[in-house]
Amino acid sequence: MNTFIIASLRCSTGKTSIVVGLAEALQKKAGYLKPFGDRILYSKKRLWDHDAALMVQLYALAESPDLLSLGFDHSKLRYMYDEDTIRAKVVEMAASMGAGKEVLFVEGGKAIPYGESVHLDALSLARYLDSRLIFVTSGDDDTILDDIQFVKKNVDLTGIDLAGIIVNKVHNIADFKETYLPEISHLGLEVLGIIPHRDELTYFTLQYLADKLFAKVLTAEHNLNRKIRNIYIGAMTGDMAVQKPLFKKRDKLIITAGDRSDMIIAALESNAAGIILTNNILPPANIIAKVEESGIPMLLATSHTYQIANQIDRMEPLLTKDDAENRELLKKLILQHVDLETFTKGI
Repeated sequence: MNTFIIASLRCSTGKTSIVVGLAEALQKKAGYLKPFGDRILYSKKRLWDHDAALMVQLYALAESPDLLSLGFDHSKLRYMYDEDTIRAKVVEMAASMGAGKEVLFVEGGKAIPYGESVHLDALSLARYLDSRLIFVTSGDDDTILDDIQFVKKNVDLTGIDLAGIIVNKVHNIADFKETYLPEISHLGLEVLGIIPHRDELTYFTLQYLADKLFAKVLTAEHNLNRKIRNIYIGAMTGDMAVQKPLFKKRDKLIITAGDRSDMIIAALESNAAGIILTNNILPPANIIAKVEESGIPMLLATSHTYQIANQIDRMEPLLTKDDAENRELLKKLILQHVDLETFTKGI
């Protein structure tokens, strides 16, 4: 069995998406671990990691998501384990989750140092499991180069088999290869792949927004897989809104108060992808019926309009179990842009 530690140089580089793309592209029996959970999800009276829960749902892993993570809180882990017991527990979990699998992906925390104080940083995981380490980096071109040079000059990789680096979300691959790849190669670091940025991976579905905002679905629940590309805050009158260029864009989400029937009607007439009603105000029953008939999902949230808009603005788009289009896209990106031979050796 091949075991890979997937680590990131910064937050939100796309580690989990890379793992999903690899699992889809390799078509091998894959196991997954995330020893230090950092995206806490409360479900069925248990704490899970969002990424661990996603992997269980996508690949029908026999294990419960809470068994894929050792813990979620620094202070609790520090109280329960020392380095020796942490190491033994991680080795035990890897043996269990990797049983019968051809490849095991072990995802590190949100960045290189995360979990260092409780012995669960990505470098420690690589040493515990004697497995290959892959760094994922993303950002603007200069930031990527800064990170890679920092790793080469300042990160102690003694005793670690560094398989290489995957550069993710690159806006201009040709320019990156011409300008930066020679310098990275000169550092002696293997670049396993350079994956282009794709806007499709940054859009939210209405189901995702409903879950994150704890919003009630009022209409067209069957269309919650629609993706949101543009957001419009309906603070003006409906007649004024329809004249705005942003209001005419496709796949838009309208955020407005539930007592703004004029804005809801304007959203229907412009074929909005979805509507979020704020302040926990329900529109009249005849308006709800019209929205249901249109097939446009309408959600009801308790917070006020600008608070909802700010929450969405701060959200990180995460992959979900129902997002088959993005999984297929990730598979294609991996097949086209990553050297898969590294992952298949020994299988």
